[in-house]
Amino acid sequence: MSDIRIATAEDQILLEKEAKYCSYGDTVHYIEPPRIFSRCEGSYVWDTSDQAYLDLQMWYSAVNFGYANPRLNNALKQQIDTLPQIASQYLHKGKIELSEMIAVDAKKKFGLDGRVHFNVGGSQSIEDSLKVVRNATNGKSLMFAFEGGYHGRTLGASSITSSYRYRRRYGHFGERANFIPFPYHFRGPKGMTKEEYGSHCVQQFARLFETEYNGVWDPKVGQSEYAAFYVEPIQGTGGYVIPPMNFYSELKHVLDQHGILMVVDEIQMGFYRTGKLWSIEHFDVKPDVIVFGKALTNGLNPLGGIWAREELINPKVFPPGSTHSTFASNPLGTAVGLEMFKMTSEVDYGAMVMNKGKYFLEGLKDLQKRYPIIGDVDGLGLALRCEICGPDGFTPDKATLDFMVEEGMKGDIEIDGKRLGLILDVGGYYKNVITLAPSLEISYPEIDLGIALLDRLLHRAMKR
Repeated sequence: MSDIRIATAEDQILLEKEAKYCSYGDTVHYIEPPRIFSRCEGSYVWDTSDQAYLDLQMWYSAVNFGYANPRLNNALKQQIDTLPQIASQYLHKGKIELSEMIAVDAKKKFGLDGRVHFNVGGSQSIEDSLKVVRNATNGKSLMFAFEGGYHGRTLGASSITSSYRYRRRYGHFGERANFIPFPYHFRGPKGMTKEEYGSHCVQQFARLFETEYNGVWDPKVGQSEYAAFYVEPIQGTGGYVIPPMNFYSELKHVLDQHGILMVVDEIQMGFYRTGKLWSIEHFDVKPDVIVFGKALTNGLNPLGGIWAREELINPKVFPPGSTHSTFASNPLGTAVGLEMFKMTSEVDYGAMVMNKGKYFLEGLKDLQKRYPIIGDVDGLGLALRCEICGPDGFTPDKATLDFMVEEGMKGDIEIDGKRLGLILDVGGYYKNVITLAPSLEISYPEIDLGIALLDRLLHRAMKR
């Protein structure tokens, strides 16, 4: 284990209180002792001793537009002075206008009419989507989802999240999803191109519908036992795995043939993380439901929600009271969401993100050439991955990545005479992938700095 210092005497007292009074149920101490932070701005956070850390994970892609973004913060402050609170069953301008923005955008991109339903966060919005799907399919409760997929940790969301450890202590999940292999090309069969492997995975899924004895399809009445397939277009916690571009269009063809809905989870990849508002836009398919959260409010007042096709969510089929949250469509959240849409519409935000992502990926590829422990790098926009492996460049090496994370949190990496820390996020099937989600507002010099800091950590890892 790395020697992580406690920043201040006050931190020591606070950590002792945390150990006594705080539930650990919603806390993961990725390093010991954990850091206590005091302020943030742009791409940086500072601990209580005023040590700066470059953050390349931005609160799991919740703060896409930089910490303390002045424009978005001001939208929140202005709303506080006008209509800071109103019960969610009552109307206010922000709810209506934000719903319109999302629905009109979907109509333009997918050619589909739809409506928007808000809730307070990603997992809660997944729960709402499950209600919409069950309601639209006459109560069918079985879903498909992907190996490596993550959709949240509420009970319903846990049933479609592939990790058993999130379900293990909460009884039997009789409606647990049927988890289907994701086209993770780096760890797939050798001898196939990425596109060939994508088609192969779709063909394996399509086999389930060949006869009644494959277990999911009744050919006599043309009905599937399953209601929907939940997908993250780019796997988040699973390690920012980016599938082949042909994959989702081929998968959607199979789903449409068998009356199965496609629910797209954009909670981590939405709002320009990949250079488009929704990451599914890269793959030429029309989703039935989109679930969103996180960066809609840049990590400020929580707001998430769903967009669903008109046939699935109109008031006749999904009437008032179908689901509810006290804080859904709260005016503070909708005010920030509206301002985010206005801000990103004023420049070609997609092109900006794609250009920065290409530049960052080139830096990662350069590191890969120099460090054999980097098995794979990939990216789409500013959703980037760097897979840490053993000397063979393939065997997963979680221990080395854990070492790098801890070294980054020491705050002692010297660049041009200045000491800095580096905040990294760990993901992947084997917890050996750096999942990079920098601020979309990151500057090119900050990208260079991030690559330089990663270089130092990789050098330390190779020397240990």
